[in-house]
Amino acid sequence: MSHTRPHTVRHATQHGHHDQQHYDTDGQAEILDLDAEVLAEHIASITAWLPLETDPRHIVDLGCGTGAGTFALLDRFPEAHVIAADTSPGHLKRLREKACAQHGDARVRTVQADLGAADWPDLGTPDLVWASASMHHMAHPHRALRAVHGILAPGGLFAVVELSGFPRFLPENAPEDRPGLEDRCHAAMDGFHAEHVPHRGADWGPMLTGAGFTLEGERTVTVNIEGSRSEAIGRYALGALRRIRHSVVDALSPLDLAALDRLLDTDSPHSILRRDDLSVRTERTVWAARRN
Repeated sequence: MSHTRPHTVRHATQHGHHDQQHYDTDGQAEILDLDAEVLAEHIASITAWLPLETDPRHIVDLGCGTGAGTFALLDRFPEAHVIAADTSPGHLKRLREKACAQHGDARVRTVQADLGAADWPDLGTPDLVWASASMHHMAHPHRALRAVHGILAPGGLFAVVELSGFPRFLPENAPEDRPGLEDRCHAAMDGFHAEHVPHRGADWGPMLTGAGFTLEGERTVTVNIEGSRSEAIGRYALGALRRIRHSVVDALSPLDLAALDRLLDTDSPHSILRRDDLSVRTERTVWAARRN
């Protein structure tokens, strides 16, 4: 359930720039790991809600990132095995390292695959397919939905989790010198996504039924975590705002950009890591659809 996850979003300034690509890989992986840590309870609540008729034994995590969904599903279904598929070899390497550290490597198989392509590798016949914040990165989402329908076992469930956007972390009146900065950053980010990731935040219900699924349920999970509950929230906020900056640098005013840079300067007294008023506020919607 991760944010620009799990396929790297290509920023307009990224093409041909090795440093930017290196930042995307490392920075994105760190955010995905923090996402899993900070939102563990919310991910677990989604896996517990799934309207399953029996516990699945064969699960596919489409666009697995660094494994937030994979490990939540392994915890929820102790008899299951998971195929974790993603385009990023770096993310898959990180996932395998975690699996080995948790002695779960025998229950996880990683597959590197371009899930936006017409032909997918053999993913077996899963009882459950999980796609958290990944479907909106598919070049042809309708084709991907039909592909999932084709591989699911009869009666199997497809869970699609979608984000409302990057989480918000700052109070509305922050920072003191540029109140409302985060709102303006998010507005600029919405414009970026409208151009580059048009299916982000989509209503997947009609698309699922159009692909032949029967919609079994829809649920929106509201997240509001006070920063005092976890020191990881500061690092989560730092990583998320860094990624936002890379996407919207040309859309912000000079004053807003300067204020954002002060928040992102970890040596500054104004650093977001030094604030004690952070929280994580976002929403995630999950659709559960069955193949009859």
